[in-house]
Amino acid sequence: MRQADRERAVEEVVTRVTARVLEAGRQQLEATIADTLFHERQRLEKERPSRARDGRLAALDRQRARLLAGSDEERRRVLRELAEAFAREVLGNFDPRVHAFATRAVPFGLSALLHASSPRQLLRRFPALGLDDRVVVDGELDHARALLQRGTLMVVPTHLSNLDSIVLGWAMHEQGLPPLLYGAGLNLFQNPLISFFMHNLGAYKVDRRKTAPLYRDVLKEYATVSLEYGYHNLFFPGGTRARSGAIESKLKLGLLGTSLEAYANNLRHGRPRPDLFVVPVVLSYELVLEAETLVDDFLRETGKARYIITDDEFASPRRILQFLEGILALDARIVVTVMPPLDPFGNAVDREGRSLDGRGRPIATDRYLRDVAGEIVRDAPRDHEYTRELAQRLTDAFHRGNTVMPTHAVSFAVFEALRRRNPGVDLYRLLRTGGEVDTLEFGEAARAVEALVGRLRALAAAGRLRLDPRVAHERADDLLLGALRALGTYHTRPALERVGDRLGSRDRNLLYYYRNRLLGYGLEEAP
Repeated sequence: MRQADRERAVEEVVTRVTARVLEAGRQQLEATIADTLFHERQRLEKERPSRARDGRLAALDRQRARLLAGSDEERRRVLRELAEAFAREVLGNFDPRVHAFATRAVPFGLSALLHASSPRQLLRRFPALGLDDRVVVDGELDHARALLQRGTLMVVPTHLSNLDSIVLGWAMHEQGLPPLLYGAGLNLFQNPLISFFMHNLGAYKVDRRKTAPLYRDVLKEYATVSLEYGYHNLFFPGGTRARSGAIESKLKLGLLGTSLEAYANNLRHGRPRPDLFVVPVVLSYELVLEAETLVDDFLRETGKARYIITDDEFASPRRILQFLEGILALDARIVVTVMPPLDPFGNAVDREGRSLDGRGRPIATDRYLRDVAGEIVRDAPRDHEYTRELAQRLTDAFHRGNTVMPTHAVSFAVFEALRRRNPGVDLYRLLRTGGEVDTLEFGEAARAVEALVGRLRALAAAGRLRLDPRVAHERADDLLLGALRALGTYHTRPALERVGDRLGSRDRNLLYYYRNRLLGYGLEEAP
């Protein structure tokens, strides 16, 4: 957020959040403060002892004393202090000078890594370095650009890797889209160099260790206010990286609903260009940098996995370099697909920004929010349902925009063939032991790939997904050989390897991870 908007944004966020608490009455005021102090103390007590931590714990004790012994006015001041501290921590910045530098430096730096595994290779290609031949951006780009003149964009991508923000930032800039404000996990601010760029490119901090509802309210309100101020936002609706490797199907409705809240506030205040447009984007990688850590975390205790991973491959510059060099060796692509934009209710919109019903007829969405007297009113159950419908449309768009890579198709075909060869063996036992039959003949695997590719091509023809050109046109055995090369290039242990005429996996978890990219299409059922 630009310097000129920062203070008024903090004031707006704090005023709105505290007003909602105060409107609920004295009991809610006391409960909110007590709950926030409790959650913050729990979080701090888990941190490593330090002078800063001890100082913050002492401050919490003083605020607790004011809660217990102070007047209602004093309690209101404590609430405001807590909300303002959260707001200032979250606050993002935007420096046009840093953005101009980054949009020049990031393409060169990433391109150097993607094109050169040695200084000699780098010098040979200099200065004709670019990301255009590595990051493929397609889809409804003209549609999204047209809407810039009609309102504010909320770009909502799938999320696989910590590289996503870098890839998306460059891709959107290259396609003529403006800088995007986005929330980033606190762990990404730990590196001083990366932190400098993130602070000045508009990233705001999201500390997932903070569990107090007041913090979540401040975070959501900050996103809402930024949209009202006309800042285009990027928001990962799945919350965190997809640990299983699958397309996100359960989206976070809280921040997703900020588009509707901002639209309603824009209408309520009579702002020019009040419309909000939600732009789904699908990121498709042939290989994923942090796949090993993500899938192991997912399988360690499904549904109860760690919410924050701070020690994955992204934390190691050496592993990032190995990954990018692997992409180079494979001549692989990262595909960024922009899907047709939606309004905050999940309706399609045309290039003029008009919402359309199922038959393509314009509709006035402001009526969705008005009462019988024509006033814009809040209705939590109604708005929740609107946001749920938007989430369903996004999930559908994510699946339709998914580009199937050879690694996805081959991993799915081989994994499912192994499951069929081990009937009665549950998933976790199969992953752990490989079952009684843990390898396939090359010919059997090729036939499984051929059968799957036939079904994938039919799905692509129906518009239900997209295919990498190799999956669309190559023979099954060539696809299999290409995927074998890819799956054995970067990861510590190959997800799939050939020994003689048989195929096996030295890391079945990874095979499962890449296989999961094809969930949601009914392909698990045998043809």
